[in-house]
Amino acid sequence: MAGPAGRIPPIPYHEHRANAQCAIELAREKIHCGLFEIVILDEINNALKLRLVDLPQVLNLLDTKPPDLQLVLTGRDAHPDVCSRANTVTEMVEVKHAYREGIEAQQGIDY
Repeated sequence: MAGPAGRIPPIPYHEHRANAQCAIELAREKIHCGLFEIVILDEINNALKLRLVDLPQVLNLLDTKPPDLQLVLTGRDAHPDVCSRANTVTEMVEVKHAYREGIEAQQGIDY
């Protein structure tokens, strides 16, 4: 439910973590179902840094993925163990961002 000025109140950590744990299980199912050539785990590196998911969970996804599946993990501050297991690591640098111009984060774009 939206609060004042239409803002959504913060979600408690335990709810974030519970949802992230469900997402890890969904990712595991999709990775191993054999229907996909690529699976993108958007912002999983941030979820790891925020302790919404655990390093062993993420490493297990990397270590057990089928060899012909491309697994893309996004988000800043990737853990060194994740980087060492990855085939490719790219670091992006912000040049310009709408938030710096006073434009609020937009659902589907920024989160």
